[in-house]
Amino acid sequence: MALGRRLFFEPRLALNGRYSCASCHAPTRAFTDGRAVAQGATGQALPHNTMTLTNVAYNISFGWQQPHVRSLEAQMREPLFNEHPVELGLKGRVHALCAQLAEDPDYAQAFAQAFPAAPAVSLDHLIKAIAAFERTLIFGSSPFDRYVFAGEHEALSDAAKRGMALFFSARAGCAGCHSGINFSGNWRDAQGATGRASFAVNGTSARALRVPTLRNVALTAPYMHDGRFATLAAVLEHYSSVATQRPPLDKRLPQAALSAAERADLIAFLDSLTDAAFTAPAAASAAR
Repeated sequence: MALGRRLFFEPRLALNGRYSCASCHAPTRAFTDGRAVAQGATGQALPHNTMTLTNVAYNISFGWQQPHVRSLEAQMREPLFNEHPVELGLKGRVHALCAQLAEDPDYAQAFAQAFPAAPAVSLDHLIKAIAAFERTLIFGSSPFDRYVFAGEHEALSDAAKRGMALFFSARAGCAGCHSGINFSGNWRDAQGATGRASFAVNGTSARALRVPTLRNVALTAPYMHDGRFATLAAVLEHYSSVATQRPPLDKRLPQAALSAAERADLIAFLDSLTDAAFTAPAAASAAR
């Protein structure tokens, strides 16, 4: 895991030597980047907003529009080798990068300890090490968790409690897509559904999109696959506005507009899904 942590912040993975996994997945932003859409090492805009790595170990699939990508190891090959646009730009540099890392005494020792089989420094081992680190990014001490799992009844405000009831109600329908302990689309993916059956149609894309986690959502603005909404209020205004569209975009979406008071309560609940460990300086330092 320690090797993977170091590689996660390693700029030599990028073709310009100034970019790393953490450039898009910054610990202080709940492992996102604050941009509408991600930016590659060459400055090119990527197609989608950066997804958080919060509790990523629990994901069934990865990426906004790729239900077939089912492991962190498979997903990692995309930012490493994508060319259109370039993300990290490792294509054609694998041998040179591995040689550089093998010549670094600290890396050579760390790889040898983690992977006794020769050659210790390899692309496969590099990917496995980073994935091992990402699987440690488990957070579950939000006010919601303390209220539900630890019995701390004062952990949620009255507004958040009303928002929670609304979130799980048929009236709002939020939990129809954002389900399970990770508030994501994992449940549907786990049933073996693919394509539009497992993804959500929400009025922001012509194509169906994967349902992302809402864990730490207060820290991961801007929102949606293209980062079009700067605030949670804007997101809820969007869902309220499409609620009356006929035929409905998706039967899981709200079927009637939400009042201003209901939207405020939902935001209070969504804020309660934030784990303070993400904002603590010590936690950010530990990630490095």
